[in-house]
Amino acid sequence: MSIEIPFWDKPVETLDRKEIEELQLIGLKKQVEHALNTSFYSKRFKEYKILGTEDFKTLSDIRRLPFTTKNDLREAYPFGMLCVPKEDLVRIHASSGTTGTPTIIYHNKKDLDMASDTMARSLVAAGCKKGDIVQNMMTYGLFTGGLGFHYGAERIGMTVIPTSAGNTLRQIAFMKDFGTTVTHATPSYLLHLHQAIENSDYKRSDFKWRLAVTGAEPHSEELRQKIQEKLGIEVYNCYGMSELNGPGVAFECIFRNGLHIWEDRYIFEIIDPDTLEPLPDGEIGELVVTILHRDSMPLIRYRTRDLTRVIPEPCPCGRTHRRLARFTGRTDDMLIINGVNVFPSQIEEVLLKKSGIGANYLILVEKAGLLDKLTVQTEVTPELFADDARVLNALRDSLQTEISALISIHPKIELKEPGSMPLAEGKAKRVDDRRPKS
Repeated sequence: MSIEIPFWDKPVETLDRKEIEELQLIGLKKQVEHALNTSFYSKRFKEYKILGTEDFKTLSDIRRLPFTTKNDLREAYPFGMLCVPKEDLVRIHASSGTTGTPTIIYHNKKDLDMASDTMARSLVAAGCKKGDIVQNMMTYGLFTGGLGFHYGAERIGMTVIPTSAGNTLRQIAFMKDFGTTVTHATPSYLLHLHQAIENSDYKRSDFKWRLAVTGAEPHSEELRQKIQEKLGIEVYNCYGMSELNGPGVAFECIFRNGLHIWEDRYIFEIIDPDTLEPLPDGEIGELVVTILHRDSMPLIRYRTRDLTRVIPEPCPCGRTHRRLARFTGRTDDMLIINGVNVFPSQIEEVLLKKSGIGANYLILVEKAGLLDKLTVQTEVTPELFADDARVLNALRDSLQTEISALISIHPKIELKEPGSMPLAEGKAKRVDDRRPKS
């Protein structure tokens, strides 16, 4: 039986490689010229002797351009990256999770229309359609996740219920009463939602829920499978960040074997985060992104700090835009513990393969004398918590052995009572590094 593959803009989504690269080169030149009108880039480009785009002949010439970092955006606060008159702006966002000076993102109407269309393309690729009722459980505000998803869904013709984050009992009631078919939430909140439904008087048959879109938190394939198994839905991974127009930069199609990054709207590179040199397809490195269509705020070679790799094989959906593998972590989330590089995703992978592990966990790093001490705290399921102590001890020993084998560090494992660990309504806090800052 043939599978019907949904498209939002099939001619563009199936362009041949030559056509994609031609569009990218045109967009790159336009954005570089555009960036020269900002106080930040005009100064930065002058340092690199870039006064125009006459010498940009191929896409590889992008390597002549300097990288842009989050710190650059902070230093440009509040209007150093602005490229249009202030009166043309219709919205200002800020990146989530920043401390001190925020990173600001400007949009005029054309920018928001482009972002909404990109999000619509992504949602359709995942099987969303007109008539779906979507409950948006992401925070609305300075962070783009909630609003970006909202406008993209409306562009398709989906009915949006903007519940935002938290108030779980009301979320569940709305899902039943309005027949919600699609949700947008963090993976950790979906697990919490499952627990809340299990503890309520509702039955799974009370809901029409079929699909969830997740984002904002790096998560493993094991966590996705766990959510799907518990909730009986399909879960799709979404990638984006406020600096890049929010969610929908890259998205899984119905085959869920990598995230298509929309190359008519972005140029992406994978670089070695230490040497800053490009890496071949298939090797894990840092994702660098250039926006090709944004009037208010050009962004050239932005270092995302996110680690991924290119999947070189073609996708069975027929889209020609290349795919990125699941993100494995961030260069700035990496923990160095007693000289060993450790990514939280490595520990999560072990935890979620174990039956009896609950929804919440925390990686705690402290100083014990001159050495670092690693503790993994994780909730267990009610069934396991009520079991014989020998079962809990066996699970603790097994987790310790498997994590040690993977990361070469011997952690302390603390098994916690179900519901005893704090639950975040937005992004879950997975790491608490309490070591003194030197």
